Amino acid sequence: MTFLLDLNLLLALAWPSHVHHDVAHAWFEREASPGWATCPLTQLGFVRLSSNPAFTSDAVSPPEALSLLQAITAMDGHEFWPDHVDCVSASFVDGLRITGHRQVTDAYLLSLARERPGCLATLDRQIGWLLPRNDRPSPHLRIVETR
Repeated sequence: MTFLLDLNLLLALAWPSHVHHDVAHAWFEREASPGWATCPLTQLGFVRLSSNPAFTSDAVSPPEALSLLQAITAMDGHEFWPDHVDCVSASFVDGLRITGHRQVTDAYLLSLARERPGCLATLDRQIGWLLPRNDRPSPHLRIVETR
C-alpha cells in the first residue's frame, strides 16, 4: 500500500519543531517508509507553508523550501502522483460528504488516493467524516493517531 501524505503529515515529518514531529516519524518508520507519495497539491503547500513565518519561526525562503522538499522526496519509497482527478468529475465527489469549504482539499486528496489506489495518510481525524458511514473505516484513509 502506498500512502499519500497530506500536507500536515508532510510538514510534521520535515520540521522538528512541529508538535507532532516525533509521532509522524514513528508512524512513517513503522508503516510508510516502503511506499509513500506526494502530489503537486501537497508539494506546493509544503513550499508555501515552510516559507511562511506565521507557520514556523524556522521559516525558510521558497528556494530553500524547494531544496528541503527535493531532499525529502529523494528518500527511498517516494512516488510522485500527478494530479489526474478532475474536480468537476463525478469521481471527485462520489460518495464523499463535503459540507464546507475547509473540506475541499481533503476531499480531493482522498479522491486521488482512491483513484490510484492508495491510502491518504493524515493527522486530521475530521477527514473521516467525509466518508459515508458504510465506508468507515476505509482502506483509502489512515489517520495517524497523535495521542
